[in-house]
Amino acid sequence: MALSAQRVPRWFSAIKLSSFINATQIRKLFLRPRKTLLYGFSAQPQMSSYNCLLQWRIKTYRTSSLWNSSQSTNSSREDNNSVQSTLLPSMNEQPQEPQKIPNTDSELSLEGLEDLPPLSPLQPISEEEAIRIIADPPLPPVSFTLRDYVDHSETLQKLVLLGVDLSKIEKHSDAANLLLRLDFEKDIKQILLFLKDLGIEDNQLGSFLTKNYAIFSEDLENLRTRVTYLQSKNFSKADIAQMVRNAPFLLNFSVERLDNRLGFFQKELELSVKKTRDLVVRLPRLLTGSLEPVKENMKVYHLEFGFKRNEVQHMITRIPKMLTANKRKLTETFDYVHNVMGIPHYIIVRFPQVFNTKLFKVKERHLFLTYLGRAQYDPVKPNYISLDKLVSIPDEIFCEEIAKASVQDFQKFLKTL
Repeated sequence: MALSAQRVPRWFSAIKLSSFINATQIRKLFLRPRKTLLYGFSAQPQMSSYNCLLQWRIKTYRTSSLWNSSQSTNSSREDNNSVQSTLLPSMNEQPQEPQKIPNTDSELSLEGLEDLPPLSPLQPISEEEAIRIIADPPLPPVSFTLRDYVDHSETLQKLVLLGVDLSKIEKHSDAANLLLRLDFEKDIKQILLFLKDLGIEDNQLGSFLTKNYAIFSEDLENLRTRVTYLQSKNFSKADIAQMVRNAPFLLNFSVERLDNRLGFFQKELELSVKKTRDLVVRLPRLLTGSLEPVKENMKVYHLEFGFKRNEVQHMITRIPKMLTANKRKLTETFDYVHNVMGIPHYIIVRFPQVFNTKLFKVKERHLFLTYLGRAQYDPVKPNYISLDKLVSIPDEIFCEEIAKASVQDFQKFLKTL
């Protein structure tokens, strides 16, 4: 039965109204809230904020795709129906089954996931999600000890394993800040390999780095250049290793500084190249310490003690510490040995070890020999006692061979002093 002209507009209006109602119902179906986590985004309970956001975007993506395809299909059908016929469907025709909307909770293919926009790392989360987050305690912005940072710093942990004493380093704020900024693989590992190649043993690295933590701020090429310079001055590899162990800051000084120091001692002491080299190998602190004590002691030996230049050369090559010894200690020792014991200059020059001995030990033994009547230090007279034996041998041998008395007698005498 054909439609009348008045019913055709009403039929089209009914179709549009029905389409609008269906679209509204579908939107409500997909946007029905279950449990809100991310500011109104629908999500299942007990899900992480990341999974919630991902599932919501997947649902939105698929819903939008299905809705667009449904709209295009309906639109094409309406166009075909309007062209083919304007008749109402007959009563015996089977009604068309409603279109099934697939479950949006099903798994998506990898291709579908790749089309999703990236998630923002600043995506806000709900209070419930925030409560479930277990975060590490924050690092203190200011601390008086490195202990607060050891658990969070791989560099500090490995330095502790090497034997570095962080309790001594943390006393210097600049050192603590330096270590916290360093990366072990990038900044420290190459320095450690360089030191091992130089001859520093594994059990010596801890004490070395505790004293000279500043070596980590030195450029590796500069360190190699300084080693090359020392080798050019005929210092052997063993000599350089010994010097670096005894004077940890040696390689922190520039080539110009090292060259000036070697030139100073060779010129000031009038030593040969070989003797100068032997001198600094035995006491490498001469290259790193201040020159003021050296200059002061040289004046003391010449002006106050009255030693000749060649005598001073002989003594300092035997006992290099005489160049850096305390001036007061040197003066007291020389005054007692020369003026009280009556030992002349030439004997002191032959046994300069007396300047490297504790003064009370010299006094105790000299007084005991004087008490026994055996304090005779003139080599041309009988019962001569050399200054070397007086200060270098232990008490048992001193009593038996020099004093010809027992150790108990010596100890009883010391109680009378």
